[in-house]
Amino acid sequence: MDNIKAKELLHKYRQNACTEEEIAQLESWYLHDSAGTGRFDLAVDDIQNAKDKIWTELPVHESIKAQRKLSWLGLPAYYSRIAAAAVLTICVSISFYFLNGRKKQDITAKNSVEIRPGGHKAILTLGDGKTIALTDAQNGVLVQQAGANIIKTADGQLVYNVAGAAEKAIEYHTMSIPRGGYYTLTLSDGTKVWLNAESSLRYPNEFVGNERVVELTGEGYFEVAHRKDQPFKVVTKQQTVEVLGTHFNVNAYGDEGTIMTSLLEGSVKLSTPGGASKMLNPGEQASLYAGDVFQVKSGNVEDAIDWTINEFVFNKEKLSSIMNKVARWYDVDVSCPADLGKLTFSGHISRSKNIHQVLDIVKLTEVVNLKIEGRRITVTK
Repeated sequence: MDNIKAKELLHKYRQNACTEEEIAQLESWYLHDSAGTGRFDLAVDDIQNAKDKIWTELPVHESIKAQRKLSWLGLPAYYSRIAAAAVLTICVSISFYFLNGRKKQDITAKNSVEIRPGGHKAILTLGDGKTIALTDAQNGVLVQQAGANIIKTADGQLVYNVAGAAEKAIEYHTMSIPRGGYYTLTLSDGTKVWLNAESSLRYPNEFVGNERVVELTGEGYFEVAHRKDQPFKVVTKQQTVEVLGTHFNVNAYGDEGTIMTSLLEGSVKLSTPGGASKMLNPGEQASLYAGDVFQVKSGNVEDAIDWTINEFVFNKEKLSSIMNKVARWYDVDVSCPADLGKLTFSGHISRSKNIHQVLDIVKLTEVVNLKIEGRRITVTK
C-alpha cells in the first residue's frame, strides 16, 4: 500500500466507512509501520486515534451478542470478557500480519469442492462397543443405565445425569470428535469438557474410588468440579495433569510436536512417565518438549481457549500450527514446507467464516502463496 492509498483509507476509517478488506489492509499497514519499518511518513498515532474512536462508538447490542454467544456454547459468565474483547476488535482485527513480509500471496479461489466450517459433530462409543452419532441423534435421553441417564441437550451438549443411589455398572465410554467438529460434555461428577476437532476423551460413566481419571488425545478444555478427596487426572500420551478443581486447556495433538497446558484458574500438577514434574499457577502455560523438558511462561492464556468461543486467535503463532488448526476445523489436507511453517503470524477471525475468507486475509501479509485444489491447500513461497 502506498502513502496516498494509506491516507485515503485512513480518512474512510475515521468515517467508519471502510469495508472489512480495507480495514484489514489498513491494520496490516499500521502493524508494519508501528514496528519501525519506516515505509510510510504518516503518524502512527493517527490510525491509533481513529481505531480508539471506532471502539468507543461500538453499539451496546454488540456486547449483548457476545453474551448470547456464551450461552450458545454453554460457557459461564467468567468468559464474558473474552467474548467481549473479540466483539470489540472485530472491526479492526480481521487481519493477519507478518512483520517481515516480502512476497505477494496468491490464493486460487476457484474450487469445485465447497469447504464448510466445522460444527457440532461427535461419536459416542459405549462400553459394549455400540456407537451413537451425536450429530444425527435426537435431543433428550439417549441411553438409560442403572442409576444414570445420558442426555443430549438442544444446544449440542452431552450430559451424564447420575440419578439416585442404585447399584451402577461402571464402564468406560469414549467421545470422539472428527475433523470439522467440536462438542461439549458434562461428566457424571459435574466436570465440563470442551473437545476440539480431531480429539477424543475416554472416561467412566461414573467416577468411583480415590481418583477421577480420563484419557485425552487432541485438545480439550476442562472445568473440573471440586472434590477434595478425589483428584481429577487428565492422562495424555506424554503427560498427566492432576487437579482438584480448576479450569485449564490441554493441547496434545501429535502433529504439534509439543503438549501445551494453559491454566486459567486454580492450580495443576504436571508429570511425565519419565519423572519430570511441574506446578502451574493461574496465567501460566507449560510446553512439554521431547526429553521430558517443561518450559513455562506467563501470558495471555485466554488465547488458548479461543476455539471454545468459535474464534481463531493467533499471537505470533507459527504458520505450521495455524495451518494445522485450519486443516482440523475445515477437514482439509495441508502441505506446508518446514521453512515456511516456521514463519510467525498474528490475527483474529471467527471460525464460522468460509475457508476462503480465512485464507484470503493471509494475502495481506504478502509472504506466502496458497493454492486450493479440492480439499487440499498447498503453501509455497
